[in-house]
Amino acid sequence: MTRTTVYATTSAVALPKQPSAPAREACPARPVPTVRDLRERAGHSPHGLRFGPRDLVVVTGLPGSGKSTLMRRAVPGGDGVRVDSQDTRDRWEARISRVPSLAGLLPYAIYRPLVRLAHYAGLHRALRSASGAVVHDCGTQTWVRGWLARAAGRRGGTLHLVFLDVSPDLALDGQRERGRGVSRYAFLRHRRAAARLLRAVERGELPHGVGSAVLLDRDAADVLRRIDFAD
Repeated sequence: MTRTTVYATTSAVALPKQPSAPAREACPARPVPTVRDLRERAGHSPHGLRFGPRDLVVVTGLPGSGKSTLMRRAVPGGDGVRVDSQDTRDRWEARISRVPSLAGLLPYAIYRPLVRLAHYAGLHRALRSASGAVVHDCGTQTWVRGWLARAAGRRGGTLHLVFLDVSPDLALDGQRERGRGVSRYAFLRHRRAAARLLRAVERGELPHGVGSAVLLDRDAADVLRRIDFAD
């Protein structure tokens, strides 16, 4: 079953479809791109998002915007459900900290390629399953979204985008709070890529292969308690 819309729920009740995105009767088998904007509601937004059982969800936004925090709160733990590069990095840091000769001495930049390789290997394993999955997106690696869109199509599902829209200042504050940041050059690259994507989504122009998008600000993200998959 291909789910062509995303449902935002408060008490396990699906919200009605947006009137601005009617189904196309001429091509019913093709997903109709939809955008749900949950920003600027002062926290009076849904507590849950529900997707089809074979769907994939990619969470994107600036570094420090709160993607990993949102995923850890809203997505049940376990391999094959939440695929977050931050989880992979944490596991590697824990391993290195147990090696006395390396603890505190090995900069992340040295083993970052290994972390990325491990993350993509874990993502590959998750995509081989037919279960729904939520994936942490690196906004500058657009090829990953293409990979996810193809994988969703092969499994009979749809790729959905959840965009966490926060200001650059809030994102930088988030990096300082977690004690991890990206370089100024890298942050500018992410900022430009995120701005382009946001403008396109606001126009209703979703990336190729993406069936729907949900826009969240910090307040909407803070009250979101679950992202799940069901018929």
